[in-house]
Amino acid sequence: MANPIKPTIKTEFIPLLLIILALASGVFFYNNLPERIATHWNFAGEIDGWGSGKTQAIIFPLLIIGIYLLFLLIPYLDPKKERYEQFNKVYHIFKGIILALMAVIYFIVGLNGLGYNLPVGAIIPGLIGLLFIILGNYLGKIKMNWFMGIRTPWTLSSEEVWNKTHRFGGKMFILAGFLMIAEIFLPLSWKLPVFIIMMAVLLLGTVGYSYFVYLQEKKK
Repeated sequence: MANPIKPTIKTEFIPLLLIILALASGVFFYNNLPERIATHWNFAGEIDGWGSGKTQAIIFPLLIIGIYLLFLLIPYLDPKKERYEQFNKVYHIFKGIILALMAVIYFIVGLNGLGYNLPVGAIIPGLIGLLFIILGNYLGKIKMNWFMGIRTPWTLSSEEVWNKTHRFGGKMFILAGFLMIAEIFLPLSWKLPVFIIMMAVLLLGTVGYSYFVYLQEKKK
């Protein structure tokens, strides 16, 4: 069976480089992290979760490899696999930036475990906000499939609804990304409510818009 996403040295270089860096870092972290390290931070940037240093050193590289393999496998499993050729470039971009985000989070957790007090409460929301902005810029280029994108009963029932929803959703993702970055500078008491409202608007807005466009199409 032909590979519908056509991986090449160019498309796989960055993902494989990230995996190699994660594995090399994993060996270093495994040998140098203390028994107990911080593994989770709350909205105030305060530590509220702890775990084994050696376990964290192993889990993250395996998780990154697992995500990479999943990206390679998804096009084979999708009944609409032929559509992936139409957004091949975007698929590889999504794969690269998601793996990069996971690798950066791994390095941040590891460095904090080694005693480098990085401002996690600012870095992680900023990175996720940047991820949203990048995804939003490419969301409108994803063609109908069963695994990637905004999948509702209405987008999956109509090509027109899919395309319009993803163009709208792309703008919503970009807006959410900028708001997430701006949230870093808000007072602590505002952070969680603003985040919840923002995610609710993003979810309900894109789903609601897909239904609205579907109804408009049915009227035609």
